[in-house]
Amino acid sequence: MKLNRFFLTVVSAGLIGGMLASCAESFLDEELTTSYSTDRFKTQDGLDELVTGAYQKLKFKFNYVWAIDCYNMGVDEFSDANNTFPSWNGYTSDLNSEEGDANQPVWDNFYGLIEPANIIITNMPKYYDQSSSDYNTRLGEGYFLRAFGYFELVKQFGGVPIKLTPSTTVETYFTRNSEEECYAQIISDLETAYDLLPETPAQTGRITKWAAAHFLAKAHLFRASELYSSWNSAYVSDDLDAVIKYAQEVVSAHPLCDDYVELWDYTEPNGANEKVSEVVLAAQFSNDESTWGRYGNQMHLYYPSVYQDLAGTARDISGGREFSYVSATEYTMEVFDRVNDSRFWKSFITCYGANDASGCPTWSDDDIASGLAPDGVAAGDKRFYPTMDESDLNGIGIKYIVNNPGDDRYEDANGNLADLEVLKNGKLMPTHTFVRYFKGEAQNWNTGTTKTGNYYNIYPHKRSVALSKFRDGSRIAIASQFGTRDGIIARSAEDVLMIAEAYIRKGESNYSTAIEWINKLRDRAGYAEGEDRSVNKDGGQSYKTNSYCSGKGGGYSADGAIFWATNTYYESNNMEGQETTASTKSAMHLNGVDDVYNSETDKIIYEKLGCSTNAEKMMCFLLDERTRELCGEQLRWEDLARTKTLEARWNAFNDAKTQYNSTFDPNKHYYRPIPQSFLDGITNSSGAALSTEEKEAMQNPGY
Repeated sequence: MKLNRFFLTVVSAGLIGGMLASCAESFLDEELTTSYSTDRFKTQDGLDELVTGAYQKLKFKFNYVWAIDCYNMGVDEFSDANNTFPSWNGYTSDLNSEEGDANQPVWDNFYGLIEPANIIITNMPKYYDQSSSDYNTRLGEGYFLRAFGYFELVKQFGGVPIKLTPSTTVETYFTRNSEEECYAQIISDLETAYDLLPETPAQTGRITKWAAAHFLAKAHLFRASELYSSWNSAYVSDDLDAVIKYAQEVVSAHPLCDDYVELWDYTEPNGANEKVSEVVLAAQFSNDESTWGRYGNQMHLYYPSVYQDLAGTARDISGGREFSYVSATEYTMEVFDRVNDSRFWKSFITCYGANDASGCPTWSDDDIASGLAPDGVAAGDKRFYPTMDESDLNGIGIKYIVNNPGDDRYEDANGNLADLEVLKNGKLMPTHTFVRYFKGEAQNWNTGTTKTGNYYNIYPHKRSVALSKFRDGSRIAIASQFGTRDGIIARSAEDVLMIAEAYIRKGESNYSTAIEWINKLRDRAGYAEGEDRSVNKDGGQSYKTNSYCSGKGGGYSADGAIFWATNTYYESNNMEGQETTASTKSAMHLNGVDDVYNSETDKIIYEKLGCSTNAEKMMCFLLDERTRELCGEQLRWEDLARTKTLEARWNAFNDAKTQYNSTFDPNKHYYRPIPQSFLDGITNSSGAALSTEEKEAMQNPGY
């Protein structure tokens, strides 16, 4: 069973000023059958219910705009899209202590997880039958959840107040603990959870020993990273050993999927795709409306490129509702070997089907007379048309061509990017076509005012090669924001990369071992012998099993759907007529350190970032590999912050600096501001409200 149905209202004293610890809101979002006082948590049944209810907080990172603002904006992989967020993407002055869309909810939610965890840890030994087979598991879950909450907070805010006992009255006096103290507590709690939790969950979605091991490896890696270099030197050596120990255990317990696409091949809620071995921990969502609460999984909203305003392609369930908050940067296009690395084509959308026959554009008399129309078409013929036959390429309404500079096939037909008329080899394209590089355009990181192609040039960036990992065709209506897919919190591929990074950090004599681990992912990433490289699979396809998608107006047109099961692999790579099913695994395999230092894919990034030493190149390659494997999975901001590469990579690859004339301040922007409501609500040791000077002392520098 999935842990997404609760029935308890928590009535608990909490922390004021943004540290409200009551779980009432989360539990009230679910089916309410009864209410209890906190005395309920002095019973075994009540503690079981409290643990189950606390799992709701694991959904937070997938619920709303904070999921994209805090974790994947203002980085190298993505910039603004059709909806712009200057504060989070551009580090403008609006990112401040009064920002309430994301900053405050992160603070509130994770302190709202810590309070029930404290109750669980305190009450279990007193009120739970210690001979019960569930005792260790429930207590271990409490320790894990408390560690998880503090880890999320310290990664965003730095040192935060540590509170380890439940509140029985309103408390107003708090001081900030140091980062060092926070990490010590996080690691201690995770070690306890690791010892208590079972290897196999009793129910789908419950936390296991291996989830604790994953986050132990991660906490040790974070503590060993550059962000904490002013105080972490005594820990680094042992931390790196711990990363290797715990992450290796996770990889053994959760083997990698054989094919990368298995992670994203979502065909129905609660299906086989959500039970693959690689997933260590996932937030549990489903198509059961009674479990959705206020938000559901909304990650499907943030990455899509806008398509509904293009003739012949109306918004439908399979294509997604395009809130379009972020668009992939030139770095993200450049960092992949798009000929040999299947992960690019299994992570991004390049073809969209037509689904609105009445709106499909037609060839005109002028097109025919000019000789620009393709051979064999007549005036009035549709340029493309809806079809349920995904082998009929005339059913494609939109194409993204991810080509390289030097490709002379594509030209802007008339110098007006807005009309989307593109020539290929002198002929008008039948589809709405978006091209990365037109004829004669040199390599460009597209961060300035002059950009390439016709999707980089349209600002805001409503057109982009959109990430497909969160696409969800199982929603109940075209406009529904409630996604049904589980949210992956941890998967063992990240453990592989953490092991590799630990060996890189151990020094040059360990680089070959790091490469052995990286190859576990790169070997998988290569195309298998016999594999069709033109196939697209993503969660949009789940519309085919969705009962709400039946007939025109029921979520998609009876004649076609926006989801399309092919990509532009061959056309983008200028390999049309060279179709092949040969393996590319040997091309992806690293044969030694020289393959890293001389990587054709990464060398241009080394040069852009000024990486000259072997150590700099190895860490740059590792961060690039994290993009190739984990792109968009809510990890990037924290990874670049902990390695203190955020400033350099944002300046090099994100166009927000140009768009907003803004500056990344390394003395400020590696941390988020402490919410003003917290500072205004607490008191000093004398019980008085904090003075301006006291608030400034508790706030992060620069805010």
